[in-house]
Amino acid sequence: MSVAGIHFLDACGPDGMRLYAIGDVHGRLDLLEAMHERIRADIAARMPADWRIIHLGDYTDRGPSSKGVLDFLIAAGTRDRRIISLMGNHDWGVLEFLAEPNPYGLFATNGGEETARSYGVELRFSPVPALMEGHTKLRAAVPEEHAAFLRSLPRSATFGDFFFCHAGIRPGTSLERQDPHDLIWIRHEFLDHPALYEKVVVHGHTPSDEPEIMANRINVDTGAFYSGVLTCAIMDGQDKMLMDVRGAPDSRY
Repeated sequence: MSVAGIHFLDACGPDGMRLYAIGDVHGRLDLLEAMHERIRADIAARMPADWRIIHLGDYTDRGPSSKGVLDFLIAAGTRDRRIISLMGNHDWGVLEFLAEPNPYGLFATNGGEETARSYGVELRFSPVPALMEGHTKLRAAVPEEHAAFLRSLPRSATFGDFFFCHAGIRPGTSLERQDPHDLIWIRHEFLDHPALYEKVVVHGHTPSDEPEIMANRINVDTGAFYSGVLTCAIMDGQDKMLMDVRGAPDSRY
């Protein structure tokens, strides 16, 4: 790892490529659609030579339209390969639950009921017979296309001086040797690390009232599922900016 590292102020994207990094969606299809409209308008106005839209994971759980979000992302990525979706821990959690219905796992304890409901399944996590019945119905309701999409999600992407992942990286470990588990789960060791990294890390995973711009990282998770605010970081050469879309907050949170 470089001793000096790269500071946010000095970090640059690839020449001629405008980068858009979208934070955690969590079933808020309304906000995702609105963000893509904003980005399309921005691309049309600025006409960059090239661009990428990078979704930073957590498309499912908590919000009302996990199925719709996955439909949207699959269609968008099929239509244009410059639209990239990375894996988040909640997306991994859906696959984990489909494989084994653990009533104490991430899916069951962090918004999986809403995900199941978006597929038309009312899921109960107890007693065990109800859990098993709901699990069977959910496995039948989730299209194989959705499961295959979730399984295929990469855990990181790199463009220029920016490293994109869902949660963050392990300090002291080179980007090439990061543990896939850390990329979707790490929190305090990464967030509290003061030194610079090889690249500026653009991430979500840890909701914040406002986007966090630090010397070594950018956090664009603004808790869309409860706040109604979905945030996108834009990098174009050495220029960096933020854009958001706003909808109704969820009063349950």
